[in-house]
Amino acid sequence: MGTETSRPKISIVRADFAAVARLLASPARAAMIEALLDGRSLSAHELAAVGSVRAPAASEHLAALVRGQLIRVRPQGRHRLYELAGKQVATALEAFAQICPTTPVSSLRASSQAEALRSARTCYDHLAGRFGVALLDAFLEHRWLVRSSPGYSVTASGQRTLRSAGVDVNALKRQRRVFARSCLDWTERRPHLGGALGAAVTTALLDRDWIRRRPQGRGVVITPAGKIGLSQAFRIEPVS
Repeated sequence: MGTETSRPKISIVRADFAAVARLLASPARAAMIEALLDGRSLSAHELAAVGSVRAPAASEHLAALVRGQLIRVRPQGRHRLYELAGKQVATALEAFAQICPTTPVSSLRASSQAEALRSARTCYDHLAGRFGVALLDAFLEHRWLVRSSPGYSVTASGQRTLRSAGVDVNALKRQRRVFARSCLDWTERRPHLGGALGAAVTTALLDRDWIRRRPQGRGVVITPAGKIGLSQAFRIEPVS
């Protein structure tokens, strides 16, 4: 009798897409996750309102998201605040949005909110939407940034320009984070600026009151002072 050649068993390590898909399949959980995409921390009460569920159901949803490592809990005094588990979660969700259908707009208010997101918003801790894309385009056009591996490098003129806007490039390079990277924009299908530099630019514009967060959601608005400042500092006209 012939002997059969034994074949070694191959163990394949695969990403469990289904586990994350099950978490996001709930409209309530999906709404909660989207509310945290701007990098802020929210209470269970606030997230229950976002998800349109009662407090007991919100607790169950939040516990599932914590177990799935999409969000984490941060104690603050007697309260517990929820936030995304990290920048990598925000990056993954923004990329995932590229293949998701858009939510149907059923009212004038919803239409206005959708347009506000397309115009200018935060993607976790950096700017996105038409404004974020225009900002990166200006940085590249004026050669304040140049493409390099794994993202972008700042030129000498770029360092001076950023310093005048309140961004310390040398300090950012010491952070344990990708310095400047491309982040594909969900609505524009073009890149905006992410990484430590993208976050620092956003913080600088907020500190100077050139942009302000909208009361709800991830949208930001450009202030009158911002229209002047952005034109002078970065040579761009804010997009509408």
